Amino acid sequence: MGTLNQRLAVSALLALAFSQLGAAQAEDAAPADAPPVRPTILFNRWQEDWSVLADPRVPREPLDALKYIPLSPTDPETYLSFGANIRERFETNDAAQFGTAGNHAQNYVISRTELFADLHLVRQLEGFVELQSDFAPDKTRLAPVDRDRADIEQAFVVLTEPVADGTVKLRLGRQQFAFDLQRFVSVRDGPNVRQSYDAVWADYETSPWRLIAFYSQPVQTRDGRAFDDFSNGHLTFSVLRLERKLTSTVSLSAYYSHYTQDGARYLSVRGDERRENFDVHLDGTAANFDWDVEGMGQFGSIAGEDIEAWGVGSLGGYTFAELPWTPRLGLQIDAASGDDNPHDRTLETFNPLFPNGAYVTLAGYTGYTNFVQAKPSVTIHPFPGTKLMFAAALQYRETAADAVYTQPNIPVRNTAGRGDLYTGTYGQIRLDWAVSRSTAVAVEAVHFQAGDVILRAGGRNSDYVGVELKYGW
Repeated sequence: MGTLNQRLAVSALLALAFSQLGAAQAEDAAPADAPPVRPTILFNRWQEDWSVLADPRVPREPLDALKYIPLSPTDPETYLSFGANIRERFETNDAAQFGTAGNHAQNYVISRTELFADLHLVRQLEGFVELQSDFAPDKTRLAPVDRDRADIEQAFVVLTEPVADGTVKLRLGRQQFAFDLQRFVSVRDGPNVRQSYDAVWADYETSPWRLIAFYSQPVQTRDGRAFDDFSNGHLTFSVLRLERKLTSTVSLSAYYSHYTQDGARYLSVRGDERRENFDVHLDGTAANFDWDVEGMGQFGSIAGEDIEAWGVGSLGGYTFAELPWTPRLGLQIDAASGDDNPHDRTLETFNPLFPNGAYVTLAGYTGYTNFVQAKPSVTIHPFPGTKLMFAAALQYRETAADAVYTQPNIPVRNTAGRGDLYTGTYGQIRLDWAVSRSTAVAVEAVHFQAGDVILRAGGRNSDYVGVELKYGW
């Protein structure tokens, strides 16, 4: 019955997506005296401003009485808003972890539902609460990121105050945050259960600078009963970050973070991990070029051993803006260190911290550890609101002494110290379609041609297909 209900939900939402296509394509530029525009559904729902519905000229839609509930007769920015996110994704994966460790072909749906309430008191104070319910019907090998039947995903308060020539924002409670392209600090939107953090956050913004500082305990999913997710001092993550807008299109940032994990496990050592991480990031556009470059160095200790590791990522491209479908030629080059000597009392295995696995692929075949990748791509926009990408990648290990890793940093057994550096080659096709302000569809297919080191470990070539629908209200 659960599987049938999931399929009916997917069908209903797909019908809704197609019904909204005509309206989305018919939107024209608004005249100068037009009423305020309804908010776009944002990735961070708490950043949406629904006070525009106080203006009677804004066209109404069903359930707007719940999107904007005024709480003050004189202040339109004091209001309560309710909303929801629904994501349904069908996945078929014929060889998770390349078919090693007992993994076999699976076809399943992952289903995420989020319900939230957002309270605004004038411009200074906001309270946001979001509940989640995540299921994975028909998936026989469940990971912690697959299912969380009912829990608090976010619950925090925000205080915003002008100070000198800038603005201070304080955020306290369970929350989500991400940096840059989410290579190493992410919301983890690809899997079913997002990454939340119980945190104290503060930032100060004064153009062109922004300073961020926070202490957090990352939330861990338990799912033994409802509302049992937890955090504690055995896993912590703290950051001091500085951002600078160099020009209107170029940004530079750097941060120091302190990561602790008690009882961490690596192939060559186990113990309490203490990592100091130093990250620098540059992104921007100029003419038709775009780029994003990031590097992280890691130092620290675990069980009496030193930690010395690194990771780098780069993505750039050129867009032919005058050609039909505005094709973009892109190149992505990434690398992260592995442990080249498990007996030298120095751990060189890179810890990707809280990565967004979809930065590589949704398939999750390889992770950002002991990893080198070169990935050219072509992206086109054949229709309004659509983006179609074709990519191929060569992957290697940084050192053959360490293992091949799948996402996020799970070693593939019987690969450490064996075989050559070549891991494999994969091809990827991805279609993204923004159907409307509230609805999006994505389709991704990946074929991974495994290298000899994986084949000798009992693995095989792998294929993945995912079809996803997102709806936000």
